[in-house]
Amino acid sequence: MQKDDRTAEFVELTPGAKVKKTRHGWRAKCLQRLIRLDLPVPRTVALPVETVRAIAAGHTPDLAPLTKILGADFLVSVRSSPENPEWGGPGSVLNVGLNDRVHARLVQSHGQTAADALYLNFVQSYAIHIARLDPDRFSAEPGAGVLDQAMADYCEEMEEPFPQDPARQLREVLRSMSRAWEGTTARLLRQAKGAPAEATLGLVVQEMALGIGPGLSGSGTIQFVDGVIGQSQVTGRFRGQAQGRANAEETHFLTRDARGAALEEVAPEVFARLVEFGATCRRGLREEMQIEFAIESGAIAIIDAVRVQRSARAAVRIAVALAEEGIITREEALLRVEPRALTEVLHYQVDPRAPRDVIATGIAASPGAATGKLVFSASAAQASAARDEPCILIRRETAPEDIRGMHAAQAVLTERGGMTSHAAVIARGLGLPCIVGCNQITLNTREKHVTGPKGRVFHEGDVVTLDGTSGELLLGTAEMLEPALDDGFRALLHWADNVRDIGIRANADTPDDARTARNFEADGIGLCRTEHMFFDEDRLTVMREMIFADAPEDRRIVLARLLPMQRKDFIALFDIMSGQPVCIRLFDPPLHEFLPHDRDGMRELAEAIDRPLSEVMRRCEAMSEVNPMLGMRGVRLGITLPEIYDMQARAIFEAVVEAGRRGAKIVPEIMVPLVSASREVELVKTRMDAVAAAVRHEQKADFSYRLGVMMETPRAALRAGEIAEHAEFISFGTNDLTQMTYGLSRDDAGRFMSTYVNQGVYAEDPFHILDVEGVGELLLIGASRARATRPDVTISVCGEHGGNPESIAFCRAAGFTYVSCSPFRVPVARLAAAHFALLAPRMS
Repeated sequence: MQKDDRTAEFVELTPGAKVKKTRHGWRAKCLQRLIRLDLPVPRTVALPVETVRAIAAGHTPDLAPLTKILGADFLVSVRSSPENPEWGGPGSVLNVGLNDRVHARLVQSHGQTAADALYLNFVQSYAIHIARLDPDRFSAEPGAGVLDQAMADYCEEMEEPFPQDPARQLREVLRSMSRAWEGTTARLLRQAKGAPAEATLGLVVQEMALGIGPGLSGSGTIQFVDGVIGQSQVTGRFRGQAQGRANAEETHFLTRDARGAALEEVAPEVFARLVEFGATCRRGLREEMQIEFAIESGAIAIIDAVRVQRSARAAVRIAVALAEEGIITREEALLRVEPRALTEVLHYQVDPRAPRDVIATGIAASPGAATGKLVFSASAAQASAARDEPCILIRRETAPEDIRGMHAAQAVLTERGGMTSHAAVIARGLGLPCIVGCNQITLNTREKHVTGPKGRVFHEGDVVTLDGTSGELLLGTAEMLEPALDDGFRALLHWADNVRDIGIRANADTPDDARTARNFEADGIGLCRTEHMFFDEDRLTVMREMIFADAPEDRRIVLARLLPMQRKDFIALFDIMSGQPVCIRLFDPPLHEFLPHDRDGMRELAEAIDRPLSEVMRRCEAMSEVNPMLGMRGVRLGITLPEIYDMQARAIFEAVVEAGRRGAKIVPEIMVPLVSASREVELVKTRMDAVAAAVRHEQKADFSYRLGVMMETPRAALRAGEIAEHAEFISFGTNDLTQMTYGLSRDDAGRFMSTYVNQGVYAEDPFHILDVEGVGELLLIGASRARATRPDVTISVCGEHGGNPESIAFCRAAGFTYVSCSPFRVPVARLAAAHFALLAPRMS
């Protein structure tokens, strides 16, 4: 091996040493901070990344500077110290420098058994991890003659005795750990954890705290907060004589526990010092830490401290608690909680500490967890709900007629689909746990059973748990954690509201959705899809009668029966939102979605509307379209069958008058869907104004309203300047705009999207993460041209993308007024908006 000056660079960790996380790693920097806090940290030396890289390249480390610090007869541990602890690293090697001479000394001071156990542990670790010998030959438990046999096995394998020179041992350990970091497998593993390809490693050499002795001795860990739920709680273990492979009776709890001995009882003064050290760490490091410690005859040594691993709900509680105690600022607390992690807090979750029997895995489309009996149809879900029996709805894929079943179910699973399939979008809106694209199962709806991997068969009525956060379907009833919508959660989001500079509204189609939006403190309703109100049982038949009406007057007569239902819906929305803005999208879907698709359904419809079955079948067939999502829907329907929009406008305006009489001043926002030409908006506005005038006259009341458009076509974005002449606001419907820009059905994209993303065709699924280069450019063009015509135009996004942090960053940078997302994504959006305001303040 060659010599290199870089291999002689070591730095002893002292309060004033020049230690940087980028050069020496997180562990070295953390240990220096502990030393600055006057904690009893054993003498420690850090190797910078340059030294480690030189050693990995084959240069012999010069240990003279190190032995000058630690002495020639050292006994040390070597630990990895990458820049980020999440990146992992080679495992620690303990007791480096242990040889026959040190062993003999330990026999005198600590006894034969403890000394033999220490030496055996080191020989086995060195043989397996440094010399790379067969682990099977070096895995025996301590006992008579085991140490001698391990020494003999090492000599046989290596054709030389076990090394007795501490310096040689240390050189080999440093070389092995340095090279392990550079290995292909290690690179792939850390890159999977988010490490850059050029990530570097530092190493830490620390004097051993053996944790053995005649008095109270051992080692353990202690932390002062529960990592799952975030409550203040002392947890950990103390293992007496730990390096001698402790027996069960030598393991102590930390605090008093009925199950066994506790350190708090055995050595209260030692326990009190550990608690004191924990409080010092919390204040000094401004974080909840897990402390690794050793005790030798009652004397404590702090070996290491790491950030407590935590769930999302724990992260919220910890951040808020630290801020309320003045340890960190509120702004820091906001930045310490990942916005997407809030989804875990909003729903029931499977307890990560509980066992799992996984049936199958699919795409985690909507977070949360629920337990119930398997059902295979929407009607079965409704029947189950009527019996107060929780159920899990499983379908090949869902359609609009399944919505009532989805409302009745506790969770939904589909065999097909992706993140933006019908089931996924509706489930997120309802706050239902959902798994889609679960192709590990085979569904048999006729026989009402599902077959999973390894031939496991499950029938209707079997109890399962669906974990929409992990995408796993579990057998039986799993242990759950309740939603954590506590004072800490609300405090964090109120702090977010104080700093964010973009509005967050909710998509809410029903009064229940509006209540959820209100509970999550949305800034209003950004999208109310009125067609969802027509799928209720009592309205669906009336809607179908309207579809079968032959003349405009006949349609008006039928729609008059729907008018009070719509008015009641809007009054409820206005009451719930208490004066906050409500944006109502006029009827959008093609009419065939309201018609039955099978013969039994058509027969029921024929009976309900008193028409011959043959006529019903002909009409259903005649109304089908080759490509219905590009057919007669949205504003095209409103212009072709204007009676529908007239009825909806009247319902809105009459609800506004009623709300006004109750003391709430409402200025409704009426949104015209699927616009592509300014003339469409002109025609709709003319009829809206006429209906408004009629209602003002009839009700002898005055009110105003705002008319806007939902831009979902590329042409609308390109002609936004003309359209803005007739629209006070523009809301980009990015779901359909993405479909039309890509020429891609979101319901079918799941079949190949993963292949496209994996092969780099698309950076991300454009239905899940907004395509800022393509769709985003259309948004910028549309916004720019609309503002050129009408500078005060309100611009927003109301598609599924509205709840994605990446999309919020784009909309905020573009100067949009607000984004709108499903109610259960509102907290995520509020926190994400605060993050961007703190990290990238807008230019004034």
